[in-house]
Amino acid sequence: MANYKTKNTVYIVDGLRTPFIKVQGGPNPLSASDLAVTAARVLLARQSFKPEVIEEVIVGCASPAPDEMNIARLIALRLGCGDKCLGWTVQRNCASGLQAIDCASQDIASGRHDIVLAGGTECMSRAPLIFNDAMVEWLANFKMSRTFFKKIKALMQFRPQFIIPVIGLLKGLTDPYVNLSMGQTAENLGYQFNISREEMDALALSSHERALFAQEQGYFNEITPLCDWQGGIVEFDNGVRLDSSLEKLAKLKPAFDKPFGNVTAGNSSPVTDGAAFLILASEAAVKRYNLTVLGKIVETTWAALDPAVMGLGPVHAITKLLSAQQLSIQDIDYWEINEAFAVQVLACLKAMNDQDYCQTRLGLSHALGTIDIKRLNVDGGAIAVGHPVGASGARLVLHLLQVLKRHNAKRGIASLCIGGGQGGAMLLERM
Repeated sequence: MANYKTKNTVYIVDGLRTPFIKVQGGPNPLSASDLAVTAARVLLARQSFKPEVIEEVIVGCASPAPDEMNIARLIALRLGCGDKCLGWTVQRNCASGLQAIDCASQDIASGRHDIVLAGGTECMSRAPLIFNDAMVEWLANFKMSRTFFKKIKALMQFRPQFIIPVIGLLKGLTDPYVNLSMGQTAENLGYQFNISREEMDALALSSHERALFAQEQGYFNEITPLCDWQGGIVEFDNGVRLDSSLEKLAKLKPAFDKPFGNVTAGNSSPVTDGAAFLILASEAAVKRYNLTVLGKIVETTWAALDPAVMGLGPVHAITKLLSAQQLSIQDIDYWEINEAFAVQVLACLKAMNDQDYCQTRLGLSHALGTIDIKRLNVDGGAIAVGHPVGASGARLVLHLLQVLKRHNAKRGIASLCIGGGQGGAMLLERM
């Protein structure tokens, strides 16, 4: 648990992100570092200080490309932060971007640094195709064959099925401990809390409707334009659908538990590319560079649970956070809970209001309470906006600050479920 009450105050002074691009074809010509630089370069260009002032860059990325190892250092150098700027990469699956912000916060709270660039990036469309084990073994045997006749013998042992690739994205979205895909863990929540297909589709539709309204009203002013696959300009998250309806959603087939499941492509977050970054600063840096403050980070909590029900991670992390701060649900003005799946958000809401679950799983004497749906993901969530794994945590924090500002509100919590059975939550206060 990271608690900053008795340490240096950690301020968020600015942030920016790319549009989130729903993957619809081949790989994005922009890599994860390209996406990051697109957002962060514009962000730094509008500051009162030079990029060299940034002391470290921390980036969440679940699957950097082979030529982008320690992608944070690469991004720092490409941004012109200088050779002396530290750069390091964090990976906590879906909450990698939130982890990057938490790490940056700890460095500022402890006095190690005064100004840090933190966020996340992901290019899911570039997830690799991998040789299967049989192909790797055959290649190794062929390479070890030193004579002509041994090479011929090795060639004769080749089988066509050796070239069937392993899809890296599917591997990455499958929990190796319980051997369930993230979608299957979502189905588990539907069965556990008796959540209907109609409820899931209704939340998915609401996500699109809210995001579309927010786009029309200009509420996503944290976005900087991005070039798309064809060289055009993308100004908004392109996964938001104008034509979504309950009738269309109802026609979609189960994606993970065929043929009886309820989780579909329509009530799940899509495969997405994107990046989001924030500048964090100490009080000394705020004064030195005369920075405008969006808000401060009060506390961050992390929790772990059974990977088979990983979607309930936010419930556990939020419970720890509220308890540590001696707050109730009613003390929080606005919420951002990542919509990995519609059923996952619905299950979190039901679990928080379920006395038995709160007593047996959370150690509470009573139900945590009810989150007002009008204060949750008010501008839509990941089902519409998208969920580039490494970037989503940073997006939630950045947009929550925008929501608090727009509504002249004080407190907000951003939270995510995490593949592998974890949850993260961050309490923000607007200055």
